[in-house]
Amino acid sequence: MRPPRPGPRSALFSVAAVTVTARSLLIAPHPAGADPKPPVREGSALSPGAAQAPASVTRRALTAPVADLADTAGSSRGYPREQVLSADPENPADKSLKLGLTPYHAIAPKLNALQRLGDRVSVEIAGRSAGGHRLYLVTVTAPETPRQAREQARMRELIESAPRSAARSPEIRKTYKAPVFFNNNIHGNEWEGTDASLELIERLATATDAGTKDLLSHSRLYFNITANPDGRIAGTRANAGGFDMNRDFVTASQPEVRAMRQIGIDKQPVVMLDLHGYVNGTLIEPTTPPHGENYEYDLFLKNTYANALRMESAVNGLGYTPGKDGVDPAQIPFRDSEEGWDDWPPIFTPQYAAFHGTVAAHTVEIPLQVNNAAYESLPVEELRRRSSINVDVAGAALRATLDFVREKRTSLIADQIEVFRRGAAGAAQVPVSEATVPDVPGIGPEDVYTTRFPRAYVIPAGGGQRSATAAARLVDHLLANDVRVTRATRAFRLDGRWYAKGSYVVDLRQPKRGMANVLLADGRDISDKVSAMYDISGWSLGRLWGATVVRADSGRPSAVPARPVTSAARVGHVAPRGDLRLRLDSPQEVAALNSLLKDGVAVRQAADGSALVPSSARRKAEVLARSYDVVFEAAKGLKGTPLRPVRVAAAVTAGELFALREMNFDVVPVSTAVLNAGFDWSRADVLFVSSGLSYGALNPSARTALAGFLSGHGLVGRGAAGAALASATGRLKATAVQGNGDANGVVRVVNSGGAVTGGAPDHSFVYAPVWFTELGDGVTVEQSYGIGNPLVSGHWRPSEDGSGGPAAAAGRPSVVSGPNAVLFGTEPLFRDHPKGEFPQVGRALLTVWK
Repeated sequence: MRPPRPGPRSALFSVAAVTVTARSLLIAPHPAGADPKPPVREGSALSPGAAQAPASVTRRALTAPVADLADTAGSSRGYPREQVLSADPENPADKSLKLGLTPYHAIAPKLNALQRLGDRVSVEIAGRSAGGHRLYLVTVTAPETPRQAREQARMRELIESAPRSAARSPEIRKTYKAPVFFNNNIHGNEWEGTDASLELIERLATATDAGTKDLLSHSRLYFNITANPDGRIAGTRANAGGFDMNRDFVTASQPEVRAMRQIGIDKQPVVMLDLHGYVNGTLIEPTTPPHGENYEYDLFLKNTYANALRMESAVNGLGYTPGKDGVDPAQIPFRDSEEGWDDWPPIFTPQYAAFHGTVAAHTVEIPLQVNNAAYESLPVEELRRRSSINVDVAGAALRATLDFVREKRTSLIADQIEVFRRGAAGAAQVPVSEATVPDVPGIGPEDVYTTRFPRAYVIPAGGGQRSATAAARLVDHLLANDVRVTRATRAFRLDGRWYAKGSYVVDLRQPKRGMANVLLADGRDISDKVSAMYDISGWSLGRLWGATVVRADSGRPSAVPARPVTSAARVGHVAPRGDLRLRLDSPQEVAALNSLLKDGVAVRQAADGSALVPSSARRKAEVLARSYDVVFEAAKGLKGTPLRPVRVAAAVTAGELFALREMNFDVVPVSTAVLNAGFDWSRADVLFVSSGLSYGALNPSARTALAGFLSGHGLVGRGAAGAALASATGRLKATAVQGNGDANGVVRVVNSGGAVTGGAPDHSFVYAPVWFTELGDGVTVEQSYGIGNPLVSGHWRPSEDGSGGPAAAAGRPSVVSGPNAVLFGTEPLFRDHPKGEFPQVGRALLTVWK
């Protein structure tokens, strides 16, 4: 390991928390910095509160379109692309105002004014937030005629699709404009990147110096002015739906993330910055190990480290000091820390960008804290002093990056071409070393992460698939991430196995092979690599989305009789006669069932958990088959338990609330405070608890009302909070054992095949895993952790005392049920992520309400 930076800084880049009264401001600046440890991770089983987002936010997030921002070779648009933006109503409650920063309602007028300054600034609407606010993408570049814009688009497409030709093109070396992306304010209460970008745009719009003219003649600069307007206004990290969007790039459940994803695909930046706060001194990536194994890390590290040095010099060159201003020198985790700030998962903006060809990508954490407790406790003058310094620091990072791009444009573009060339050619990755990345000191074996790419993946058609609906959804998600997919026009054999006509093939010899593999691969158990991870360490859409995905390590996918697809084939179908069966293996199938129940259709639940629908509802089924793309099979008889519509009172995380609504459940958010205020239990049929509801914190009347409800209604619990409530109310006799609270990843499970886990995947997701012991009479094991080491990919160590590790969980029950209760020790609704697990919760809610 490289030695950590000297001084009072832990491996997790924290600084000592210092409490200073307002009176001490007369003597010295108020010390400022990060929390003494990384923030509680969004979606954690230990989350202290319950989500309260209204249903309208979920509907908007599920349906909000993404703007087409692509410049194509056939486009007739040049630059600038100006428009007059309508004004937003003035909002005196905007949290930016207290800091002396730009409130959201002032952004549109500011952008109108910037466009009037000349012919370099363009504004487009990239989409809308979950809360309904416009997302502004600003482009700054020298003017282009439509013909010149088409030439830029042609070269961009050549770089990705024909990288060998692009590498030899003198035209690209001479005239291609390097795309650069600045992403601001993805965490809503980390404000200052927006203001720094607005200041920079104004300077670039009017500057007449030779350097600026050269930069804009050879670059396009894209500014996402605020990635999270909902949070900017409200002063929250999350958007209106409660999502931390810098954790959402694997799934892209939120419209803001889909917009950022599309910017990355359409604009194909070579360099990007994601401006955050607050770590003192300013933290500038590259990161500590473990490093993402699916991208070309040698190219990424070479450029990201070089630009980090430039930003560090620029930030330190501002002259702020710890004694005078409370500002510590900048830090680069790769150089200065051992672990704790990793780039392993593709959930963060810079790491995701790398899969689309970005060869220098940074999270930049500006120094002085102004959010959370500081926002409420510090005097306005001190908050504004800090914000002013933060804007200055962010601006220095932006300007240093522009100097880097101007100087290194040719090599940056060449390295992006090389990323795509390696993917298309199936070339080996280049492990980092002092020889392969000579300008980066301190590279050691702890920095070497590569993977063995398969030759292809196959998503089979026919009997090999658990759910055709899940397969179609997965294929559409791959396509949305710019992964190339083909569909077989007849049966074929690959890597010793036969596949039916209609199977999908993902050939890994494609420019964005890293993107394909990071979504579909099992991943890796990295528990032995580092002691702690910043966020999730395991994910696998191949294992967790309910579709069968087969890895092919040999063969010739290019010889498979297949055609490229732009969308998955629709699978919605209704058997032509007789009664019907809906499998309930996907979120869409649960949503379709809930629609039938709300329409009064007499649906029954079979012993395996599937839904039995009478033939009299065929017309309704046909409509739902089209709208949800689900299959209603023929059924023999309707023997089973009657199902009823379920209204869910939910004390859950934001991701869980979103997933419940995605499955078309009627949900009423509740919490300890809501119950203590006197909740009307006639509004609910089932209680689902995972976060924000403590039996011990309920007042006597709330406890009495809860006991009365549970005496005739069902309970579903997840994690330690759900199990604690079940135990306190006597709903299910089982002892919940809490595993290591930092553990997370993909695990092997064994399903019982009953009403809750019938048809479920044989893998699940955990985060602070729980298992159950000392089961009472009448308690059924619905699912257990696999024997041996159940962890497939992720990070799960025993706690310091040796308890709580995967060996302790092996073979133990992970999901248990009783007559009117189900408890989950897994995370089946985590951040709208493990889609194939959603139906387990849906089935549980339906099963306990009888």
